[in-house]
Amino acid sequence: MSTFQQLGIRQDLIKGLKELGIVNPTEIQEETIPQLLATSTDFIGLAPTGTGKTAAYGLPILQDIEIENQVIQALILAPTRELAQQIKKQLFKFTKYVDGKIFTEEVYGGEKIQIQINNLKRPTHIVVATPGRLLDLIERGALDLKHIKTLVLDEADEMLSMGFKEDLDKILKYTGTKKNTWLFSATMPAELNQLVKKYMSSKAIRIEPNANQVNKNITHQYIQVARQDKDDVLIGLLDERGQERGIIFTRTKAGAQKLTKSLKEEGFSVDALEGNMQQRDREKVMRAFKKGTLQYLVSTDVSARGIDVNNLAFVIHYQLPESLAYYTHRSGRTARGGNSGISLALILPHELPQLKEIEQSLDIKFKERVR
Repeated sequence: MSTFQQLGIRQDLIKGLKELGIVNPTEIQEETIPQLLATSTDFIGLAPTGTGKTAAYGLPILQDIEIENQVIQALILAPTRELAQQIKKQLFKFTKYVDGKIFTEEVYGGEKIQIQINNLKRPTHIVVATPGRLLDLIERGALDLKHIKTLVLDEADEMLSMGFKEDLDKILKYTGTKKNTWLFSATMPAELNQLVKKYMSSKAIRIEPNANQVNKNITHQYIQVARQDKDDVLIGLLDERGQERGIIFTRTKAGAQKLTKSLKEEGFSVDALEGNMQQRDREKVMRAFKKGTLQYLVSTDVSARGIDVNNLAFVIHYQLPESLAYYTHRSGRTARGGNSGISLALILPHELPQLKEIEQSLDIKFKERVR
């Protein structure tokens, strides 16, 4: 196994990594960082959720920033506010010991746009953004992208599944042809391949350690339940887990709220995270969960993006996800930072074929737990 120093990362950045407990590179970091440091290129990195993609592209970006040149040199696109916030926070922590300040601004919907416009008037080296808000700012002339050296599409598959294809088309045209485009994703659906062919070089470097697979440190389990017994089974599982922390996934916003209400009535430390919530309420729940004052989170698929908590012991699929990609992203909330974790699905008898499809497509094996 290589070290970050052997990969070519500067000592001041390595010092910041060590303080965060990041000592050994993950597979995606090991394969990606030397390529991005050594070559000016378009790049495609496919790897499971939770394997360290932010550091894989973030460290080369930070190392390439010209601090004295106070213009936007890198643009990072993310599908959700939570992930954008998480990326900015990680980049800030990586640069704790860098001589000179690298300025990063985050822009996303749900906040007053004028505040973000004013923030962008300050010296800014990196912008982390969600596509819709970024496009709004571009069309208002609120930021200058002509000096961008690198554009990163993080969780690119999720941006497309959330309906951002048209926004991405416009943004990629606005940012011109002189930049390098780096795409990172857990899966590679056909629609994403079309975007790659249209906007990225045919010579783009492609790295695929365990592409379309989930983190190998995750144990996959399922329990067959009758619909009317599902809540009781879930409560029994949470009682078994003691003080361990985890996320419970539902398909819908209404389902997340209903389940959260039931679990609260049973005395569990739990709250919901779903798309209808006000931004301040979402941030309040996220802060409590990350601090550990909230033990469980009930979440929809999209709302869970950007949750990067290393000590989550499990995820529970109260309902199976609508797509294989969602299973990859859901299960990737556990077993982060080299830890192990459990991904447990509560399934109705008629859903067994769907479980088999997930097994075959993602090359995993579910073990049945008998109640």
